Amino acid sequence: MNTVPLAVWVATLGLLLAIVVLDLWVIARRSDQVTLAQSVRWVTFYVALALAFGTAVALSIGGRTGAEYFSGYVTEYCLSVDNLFVFVIIMSRFAVPPHAQDKALYIGIVLSMVMRAVFIFAGAALIAAASWTFYVFGILLIYTAVTLLRDDDGEPDFQEYRVIRSLRRVLPLTRDYHGGRLLVRHEGRRHATPLVIAIAAIGVANVVFALDSIPAIFGLTQDPFVVVTANAFALMGLRQLYFLVGGLLERLIYLNLGLSAILAFIGVKLIIEALHGSHIDHLGRIPLPEIGILTSLGFIVVVLATAGLASVANSGARGEGGT
Repeated sequence: MNTVPLAVWVATLGLLLAIVVLDLWVIARRSDQVTLAQSVRWVTFYVALALAFGTAVALSIGGRTGAEYFSGYVTEYCLSVDNLFVFVIIMSRFAVPPHAQDKALYIGIVLSMVMRAVFIFAGAALIAAASWTFYVFGILLIYTAVTLLRDDDGEPDFQEYRVIRSLRRVLPLTRDYHGGRLLVRHEGRRHATPLVIAIAAIGVANVVFALDSIPAIFGLTQDPFVVVTANAFALMGLRQLYFLVGGLLERLIYLNLGLSAILAFIGVKLIIEALHGSHIDHLGRIPLPEIGILTSLGFIVVVLATAGLASVANSGARGEGGT
């Protein structure tokens, strides 16, 4: 249930808007490709900003809300790493020039933030109206966890969604890119550049991924304020993370296993909460546990740390074996 005052909502949305404008200003001034040093600085800035916001939430609203925010932020940020695989494929498939990738990611992610907000409030309304929504979300997350396990041995495929194919038919498109421009005048008419299609692909891909990540965070908290802010801060840092770890993603071979375990855990947690809501506290002689937010946060951190360390260890072993 949302207990955050309206003034806090307004101040928070103002902060998020200011960050978006700052990011846009930085991109407008940038004329060359994003460097590794720039990516490190901006990723550090966004993570520090997210941590500072979570600390402010914990101190001003309450420790439980703060813990829910941190659990949601860590979950959303790590689930978003999967998006980076698809972003790499989109940039390659549409042959987006390196100097235009920053702009494409920025606009695509901002559009997806707006569309995700609609999904979040719709999900919150569903949960408030019907407790059976927990069962649906729980089953969806467990199914997604199984799907991740099945797809763990291959590279994710990018499919050109119907929306993208429709844009190709409707929009007059130029054959070549024109720097970072979205529209150009050609033969007396305005034409969209291929950058518009790449941006649309990024936005659609982000929304498709939200079908998994938003039920996951609703498994940790039903507070729309926490869900919106955790998603916003996770997505804001995603663009810079793309340039920082794009070349390292192939080394995180156990990431999907970790994400699968987290999604399955949250899915089971949602189903248990739904059963408790139906006054079912035992399955036969087995008592159904109460899974608190600190337990969830601890599980998420441990699983991600284990997956990361195992990936590093495996990469090191393969490197030694290849020398």
